[in-house]
Amino acid sequence: MRRVCLTLPTHRACTGTIAAIGEEATYGAREFGVEVHLLILDSSPAQVLAEHRQAVAALPASPGVTVHHLDEDEQRAFLREVTVRSGAARPDRLLDLMLPSSVSYGACTNRAFLIAQALGCTSVHRRDSDSRYQHVDGEPVFPLHQELTYLGQRADEVRESATRSKLPPGSGDRRVAVAGGSFVGEMSVDVAEIRDLDPDTYGELVGLSLPEGSPEIWRNHLIDASFRGAGNGTFDGDHATLAPISPMRVDMCNVALDREVYRRVPMPPATDTIGTDYFLLHLTHDARLPGLQHNRHIVNFHTEERRTDAGFLAYQVRFAKFLLAKAHLNTVYARTTAAGDALLDAEGRIRASVVAGFVKDSVDLDRTDVTRRLDVINQAYGRLGGRYTTVADTLTDGRSRLLDEARDDMADFAHLMDHWEALTGASAEAGLAVTR
Repeated sequence: MRRVCLTLPTHRACTGTIAAIGEEATYGAREFGVEVHLLILDSSPAQVLAEHRQAVAALPASPGVTVHHLDEDEQRAFLREVTVRSGAARPDRLLDLMLPSSVSYGACTNRAFLIAQALGCTSVHRRDSDSRYQHVDGEPVFPLHQELTYLGQRADEVRESATRSKLPPGSGDRRVAVAGGSFVGEMSVDVAEIRDLDPDTYGELVGLSLPEGSPEIWRNHLIDASFRGAGNGTFDGDHATLAPISPMRVDMCNVALDREVYRRVPMPPATDTIGTDYFLLHLTHDARLPGLQHNRHIVNFHTEERRTDAGFLAYQVRFAKFLLAKAHLNTVYARTTAAGDALLDAEGRIRASVVAGFVKDSVDLDRTDVTRRLDVINQAYGRLGGRYTTVADTLTDGRSRLLDEARDDMADFAHLMDHWEALTGASAEAGLAVTR
């Protein structure tokens, strides 16, 4: 029986999301006859963790659904076994990259990948704690429907069932590697206030996330579209496009990846940095692997924690670190774009060694661009005034550290890539005990 992993990484209260994703797991098992492993990776503080345990215990038992709710101690025990089993010379360093003490969007997804390997799953389907499902006529609109319909299928075999196909020539024999939708509701990044306060400063900051050398007319369009998702539309029936998926058209709260992708290449494990968990979306797009872009968009909202002074500051620093990381990442993306089909072997699978080489080369990027970016970011936050002045002061105080981290994060990514094949193999060998 086909086995899939529906995962929810969280570090904050989300009992409502747990109940809702439990319904999605039940839907997938019932409608598609698959075995759904619902994996909740919980890094929440003790009181919230206890609330989550109650929410998980309240999930009704469903045929074909197995629930795994792992706190950080349980995740660490699994990862320690896997890192040692992998034969790495320094397993503790790998353990730190897989389960760092700070928030890491890439690392939490990497943990899901390894545990999915241990469970024998063929795909990982990721959701987020700050999102809900749309409803039509009282029924939730689950992205899992489109993900399970297309993911892993040969593109030519499902081409006719899609609303439209924009597959590159010669890619019809390849399997659908990624399926994703976007979101409706609040912007995925907390920059709406910046846009309202000072559109020019907003454009300057968001523009740092784009590839260098983009034509001005396209830059303006991309800046306007960034972090906006699908706007405020509502679900009006399924529309599915079979094509390599642009990372700007899907969101990591609403995405699924085939095992043939994530068992070869991980996500960057950078800490306190948003956006780095989109690496595999860039990679599958640039390799021209078939993807399925659907319109079962998730409803995004901002938690109360992100509205507090501490939450605001933390998130703005994560955004700034993302803009610094893009100096390195954009050099990798430029090379993956240029490589195109050469990123794949004869079987249509990603050549991890090629990608790893691009990442290693980016580590020693001249620091000039990263320094320039930090100057632009600092000046921008200073101009905004108010509470954004605190962000500017924080960036100034941490200037040397931030510049070092932009480079060190890529070095960590390169190190993880060197060991990833051994880690995924060790995970498959280790297995994971069924919890429910």
